[in-house]
Amino acid sequence: MSNQLDALKTLTTVVADTGDFDAMLTYRPTDATTNPSLILKAVQQDAYRPLLEQVGRDHPSAPLAEQVDRLLVAFGCRILDIVPGRVSTEVDARLSFDAQASIERARQIIALYESQGIDRERVLIKLASTWEGIQAARVLQAEAIQCNMTLLFSLIQAIACAQAGVRLVSPFVGRIYDWHKKAAGASWDESAHAGSADPGVQSVARIYQYFKAYDIPTQIMGASFRNIGQIRALAGCDLLTISPTLLGELASSNDPLPAALTVATAKEHAPERGASHEVAFRTQLNLDAMATEKLAEGIRIFTADAQKLDALMAQAG
Repeated sequence: MSNQLDALKTLTTVVADTGDFDAMLTYRPTDATTNPSLILKAVQQDAYRPLLEQVGRDHPSAPLAEQVDRLLVAFGCRILDIVPGRVSTEVDARLSFDAQASIERARQIIALYESQGIDRERVLIKLASTWEGIQAARVLQAEAIQCNMTLLFSLIQAIACAQAGVRLVSPFVGRIYDWHKKAAGASWDESAHAGSADPGVQSVARIYQYFKAYDIPTQIMGASFRNIGQIRALAGCDLLTISPTLLGELASSNDPLPAALTVATAKEHAPERGASHEVAFRTQLNLDAMATEKLAEGIRIFTADAQKLDALMAQAG
């Protein structure tokens, strides 16, 4: 009998949300995603510290930003030795409101991958789903640099990404769930907000329904999960990026796992088509308190971890 992880792989492309090579070898995902927080966590482990130290030894005179990018690419190259698909590597979150700087940093990351013999088709550049990040992605996509838009919490962000022609969006589930649970306080009813009733699941499902109803080619990758109930409720999504802990829980369960999302159902219930220019984007995002707050918080968290990674890299240099 196949387990739920095996069943999920027949419905959805499974992606490992980790910088841990051993976890990838165990669960055999198709792709892998990284971010500053995951890389920071990895390089503080004895098994991965040598990667950081080697970059410091090999490129002692390089600017700190370049050293960090080389570290990210070193992780990415090792990951691509394990997974058959793609790796996502993130542009510094401190550039989230600077489109041109994001473009230049993304080009540098791709050049570093290509210098290691990695085809750009196997790399997704992660950018925050700010207006500036999305405009940077528009330029990069035109240069055949595929982008994965992260810190995405609303349909208006997703529509703007689709209009920019990005390859993939990563709408968050768990952080939306966290916000609503905190906002509800003592009145939160966990059972009433489980599975398909989870506000994070509903957000991703709306984006899936919109994209599939209008044959938008941008891929949807649900991200940031808190429990396997959220994952099961999104089975059938294009991709899901999942932590090793939750991959393990799926692998240990033999319960049936049917598709929760299908293209046919999405087309039967097509939502109203929308458009996103800058004024509409900023206005609608501002009206969504959850999306506004979680986007800002996410950038702050990734920025803080990027600063800590800088400090470790400087010590190793």
